[in-house]
Amino acid sequence: MPRVNPEILLWARETAGLSLDEGARALGLKDARGRTGAGRLAALERGDEEPGRPLLLKMAQKYRRPLLTFYLDKVPRKGDRGQDFRTAPGAGPPAYNATVDALIREINTRQSLVKSLLEDEEALALPFIASASINQGAESVASAIRETLRLNIEEFRRQDSVEAAFKHLRSRIEANRIFVLLVGNLGSHHTNIPTEIFRGFAIADPIAPFVVINDQDARTAWSFTALHEVAHLWLGATGISGASMEARIETFCNDVAGRILLPGEEIQVLANVGDAPPDEAIKRISSFAEERRLSRSMVAYCLLRANIVSMPQWQELKERFYQEWLDFKARKREKQKTAKGGPSYYVVRRDRLGPGLLNLVDRSLSEGALTYTKAGKVLGVKPRNVVPLLRDISQRGGM
Repeated sequence: MPRVNPEILLWARETAGLSLDEGARALGLKDARGRTGAGRLAALERGDEEPGRPLLLKMAQKYRRPLLTFYLDKVPRKGDRGQDFRTAPGAGPPAYNATVDALIREINTRQSLVKSLLEDEEALALPFIASASINQGAESVASAIRETLRLNIEEFRRQDSVEAAFKHLRSRIEANRIFVLLVGNLGSHHTNIPTEIFRGFAIADPIAPFVVINDQDARTAWSFTALHEVAHLWLGATGISGASMEARIETFCNDVAGRILLPGEEIQVLANVGDAPPDEAIKRISSFAEERRLSRSMVAYCLLRANIVSMPQWQELKERFYQEWLDFKARKREKQKTAKGGPSYYVVRRDRLGPGLLNLVDRSLSEGALTYTKAGKVLGVKPRNVVPLLRDISQRGGM
């Protein structure tokens, strides 16, 4: 049996965002033989001792790394995020975040498995991936996306709620073999990733393109984020998005999403809102957004881009909307503490995974092209949860 590389033990713990004390607690290393648990872990990371297989298995689980990683000759390079669109021009990269890196690794693994399945089916490359450029202008790219998705904005707005509107939009996106996932943590609320750190992620692969939306964001924002990431696909730009407007590509993708959801000169309905008192402006923006199944922050952004409100006004509006959303979330959490019932685990998981991925896995299992172990990896669940998760999928219909 090859020896474990102690440098990788240290790297795996640190990139999991754990201190020595936290790592020892996570691994269940207790004080023994006159040494603290942290001291015992430090000895392993120096190479003074060799970890046994049970401990290695626990490290693989707690550090969220494949077991074979610990036997590599050298520390692997950082998980491939593609471009980091959160970086402002001339600024250094955003602070490293172990949870985001682990999430991106998991998404890349799932996408690779999906791509392999589609390649086995001899799926053709999608012509719209990397078919556009920023030089075409936001309106041109927005028009191309609308046409490909066959998205009728009036039908989008006729939906009963913002959730239903997003579901409708998602169905149009997934009808074009783009997989749309709602993921904002590593499987538990303890690993929730704030939207200030990560808002979306796009994998612009011509066989298996992925759009990932941080489900910790307000549901009213999901449609805008989905189209923002779809714009990244049209540009052929794989990478992670945040809340920054300073990167040129982020501003462009925001403009594309805004023009799809608010076509033409519709924003001019609010042409004089910049002259209104803040409370009146918020009231008018709120009504305008609700009628169109949009987020108020997205409408405020479009007002900024149309020069209807100034940058200070936009900042004030954005902060007000954000604080009101935080207050809403707090009230919702309190209500859930006393509420009985609620949607089951499987209902929530199906909603987060989307019909595109669920139907592909269901079909691949029935054809013998996928094992339940690999199906669990694609879906982000344990193998034993695959069957109940896919129950009745065939009766619901495909993409």
